[in-house]
Amino acid sequence: MKQLLKKLIQAEPTGDKGELAAAQVLAEYLSGCGIDCRVDKWQGSRANLTARIKSNGQRDALLFGAHLDVVPPGEAEWLLPPFEAVEADGKIFGRGAADMKGPLASLAGAIVEVIKSGAKLKGDFVLAATAGEETDSCGTKRFIQKDSANLPQLAGVIVTEPTDFEVATCHRGMLWLQITTIGKSAHGSMPHLGVNAIELMRLLLSRLDDYQPACPACRERIYTELSRSSRTEHTVLGRCSVSVNEIHGGKAANVVPDKCSVKIDIRTLPVQNHRSIISDLETICSELKESNSRFEAEIAIIKSVPALETDVECGFVRSFCAVIGAGETGKVDFSTDGPFFAELGAPIIIFGPGKPGACHQPDEYIDIADLEKGREFYKKIILKFLT
Repeated sequence: MKQLLKKLIQAEPTGDKGELAAAQVLAEYLSGCGIDCRVDKWQGSRANLTARIKSNGQRDALLFGAHLDVVPPGEAEWLLPPFEAVEADGKIFGRGAADMKGPLASLAGAIVEVIKSGAKLKGDFVLAATAGEETDSCGTKRFIQKDSANLPQLAGVIVTEPTDFEVATCHRGMLWLQITTIGKSAHGSMPHLGVNAIELMRLLLSRLDDYQPACPACRERIYTELSRSSRTEHTVLGRCSVSVNEIHGGKAANVVPDKCSVKIDIRTLPVQNHRSIISDLETICSELKESNSRFEAEIAIIKSVPALETDVECGFVRSFCAVIGAGETGKVDFSTDGPFFAELGAPIIIFGPGKPGACHQPDEYIDIADLEKGREFYKKIILKFLT
């Protein structure tokens, strides 16, 4: 299992290099134990891996969702090389060690041990290890489109993100937008001949100060209206947030800028619709146009991941918690591919080894003890639901 994790890290499956090498490493490990694996390759180096163990079908199947890709090492200095998978001080270091090659290695180790034990499965085991979760979730969308019709009835889906063994059933959605204001260039000494796109953006940002997406059809059990405000708050996830995190505009000090763009990170609640939020922003731009005929803006979607919310009282969640001894469920603060797997109509749980705080950080790591603990938990889960 440790060697598998190291090989997965060393495959360096960043978005620009692709996931094919990592998919092949995982396929070799699983197929060597007689597990049927299929690598779906596209665009040269992009890849999904689907592994399946068929059963007698007496019980519903389990689908484990994982992602093969990792974020790049970034510009911050690492003390250890990010893709050498160094083992030291009871940890394995490397990009993806926690997010999420460690959980994936734990799961692979678990199913191999179940097979070697001679246990007879009464429900199918399915693993979807997909591409592009860190960018556009292209792999999971492709898996749903190509493979969902061939899946058996599912008891549930387990997304193997690092949760430090907490059981998560919800997270906020993520809507990344780029808004560009369009002006007219002119010499800086004659600004009246141009239209300053930065000034137009200032008008828009002033409006965004007061903008909060609405929560249609809020449910009293989960949402409470906040006093002195039309904002609503989810009892677990908190509020929706709108944050302008990047801005670009202008080319030179003596040129009136003809373009200015901002990137906005909106974290949404389960009842909020991303299309409605975009419509809100289009309305704001139209209103600014009515008051200033020179105002022009364009809105583009960078990334859109819906929020996730699984009924914590459903049988699958309650049985899952009983297996691992969890007293309650919670949330994760990051987004996952879970909402796309939710299209399969089965309850979603996010659960895995690894500390979320280590993700996307220099010298990312996972404790070997957690790697082994994850394997044991996944074994218990597989045996509970599938035997």
